[in-house]
Amino acid sequence: MPQPEPSAAAAAVHAGEAAQQAADNGLRHLQPFLDYQLLHISGMTVTVGGVLAALIAMLMTWILSSLVRRALARYGERHPQTSRSSLYTVARLAQYTLLVAGAFIALGLAGIPVGKFAVFAGAIGVGLGFGLQAIFSNFISGLILLFDKSLKVGDFVELASGVHGEVRDIHIRATTIATNDNIDILVPNSEFVTGRVVNWTHREVSRRLRIPFRVAHGTDKEVVKQAALEAALEVPFTLSNDGPRKPQVWLNEFGESSLDFHLVVWLTAEATKRPSTVKAAYNWALHTALQKYGIDIPFPQRDLHVRSLFGLSGEAAQHALRLQDPHQPRAVPKVDSASADTARDDTNNDALDDMQNVIAADAARDVGRDKTPEE
Repeated sequence: MPQPEPSAAAAAVHAGEAAQQAADNGLRHLQPFLDYQLLHISGMTVTVGGVLAALIAMLMTWILSSLVRRALARYGERHPQTSRSSLYTVARLAQYTLLVAGAFIALGLAGIPVGKFAVFAGAIGVGLGFGLQAIFSNFISGLILLFDKSLKVGDFVELASGVHGEVRDIHIRATTIATNDNIDILVPNSEFVTGRVVNWTHREVSRRLRIPFRVAHGTDKEVVKQAALEAALEVPFTLSNDGPRKPQVWLNEFGESSLDFHLVVWLTAEATKRPSTVKAAYNWALHTALQKYGIDIPFPQRDLHVRSLFGLSGEAAQHALRLQDPHQPRAVPKVDSASADTARDDTNNDALDDMQNVIAADAARDVGRDKTPEE
């Protein structure tokens, strides 16, 4: 390569020296402003430069914690087999650790030694313990939830207050629960630690569901069992058709006007988190199966015997009340074929369709997450 001319090299060196001298002059003029004391007490000196350095340190710590969380999120997207709750816990702990470390570094840069605040911090801690007891209780409860593993992101829980839904996020103060109606409920963390919580997916995702139904007295129980088992097989959320978790039909009670049965089924993992929708789907299938076998669903009945009415009795009293002879056959309304086809089209199991749409949407979201391009 051709060497630069001596005059050009000398000019470059001179320009560099001039820039360095200008920077030194600017720093000398700026230094008094940076050294300006904002606070001087008990051997501690807080300057403008220290405060700026502390703010920069906190900003860098926040950016670093955000980058760590995004990196862990991308790792979970590339490795779907990794536990989602474990990655969430690691991300939260890393964020809290970095922020606390950044706060200590910022205090040191600002000229505030943490060691001198031992007594003062104790006094503040006592005051906060009384004044902000609920906030600290929720914060400690959140840390317990992250370490204890009794509650994880993705679990389906039910609280003593009746709130039930899927755990979406565990924050410092509260945990976000998303209901099946797409409503986010913020529940204080302390409620999960001190209250009773039913975790439907803590040990495994499958669970057993009991669907109660009634039939009229005198109905053959074997026919009822056959109809209920066919209804269970019609719903795709039934976990198994044979084995220890096959559908069962229990005769629970002899009611006043009915035989009370339970259809007992084990649900698949997708259906466990939507009990109301799944129960509606089974009820629809049960009603269809009972109608197929001509099984009546009873309702409370009372016979009223009127011996006399305004001095009348027997047929004369019935004629006065315009009651129809019970032995006379009732007229059956005629339904044309077009109306019948429309009625058949309207007998779809809406709860079953809704549940299948939810499962399809979840599957599409998982596929989209797997195809997310690497950043």
